[in-house]
Formats: sequence, structure tokens, C-alpha cells
Amino acid sequence: MEGVFVVVALGLVLMAVGAIWKGQVREPYLRGRARDARNRRLPRDLRRSADMAIAAARHAAAADEPAIVRVDEVLTLAAEHFGHGAVSRESAAEALRERYEWNRCDADCVTDAYES
Repeated sequence: MEGVFVVVALGLVLMAVGAIWKGQVREPYLRGRARDARNRRLPRDLRRSADMAIAAARHAAAADEPAIVRVDEVLTLAAEHFGHGAVSRESAAEALRERYEWNRCDADCVTDAYES
């Protein structure tokens, strides 16, 4: 019987500690931390958006014409797929230029990223 009282007392102590702590561990993302995490993910998400735009343009292009990849497509993909609505055009153009060169797109693609 004493074991039951110990378990009940331990449970009450844990409930009291939880009530005092008020669930602060369950809410780790304050606005600042969420903003910092989003800013850390932005370059990676822009590169992924640029890769997706390049792949879509290559898929849509006919066999004898170059694929046209636009900065606006990168911005649209970043907003739709990754939730980055307020991305500067310069950042998207920089990511597109980086992925354009990485994927060696100068052979079969054209882009407006170098005009921005």
C-alpha cells in the first residue's frame, strides 16, 4: 500500500512542477527564434526554388528551343512551396544565377537573372 502512496505523491509533485513551469518547453519557438530559423533556411530554399524552376523550364521547352527560366518563377516557387512571400528580387536572381551556373544551363537555357 505504501508503494501506491509514493506513486500518487510523485504524480502530484510532477503535476505541480508542470503547473509552475507552465509548459515553457512546449513553446520553444518565440518570434525571434522563428525569424532566425526562417532566415537560415531562406538561401537553401531559394536554391531549391531555382532548381525547380530550371527543371520545369527544361521540361516545358521543346526539343529544338532553349528553356526560359525567369526570376519571377523562382519567387513564385519560393512563396508557394516554402512560404517565403517577401523575398527580394535580387536574392532570387542571385540564387538563380548560382544554380544556373552549377547546372551548366548555358548550353540549353536562357535566363533574366543576369539583367536584375
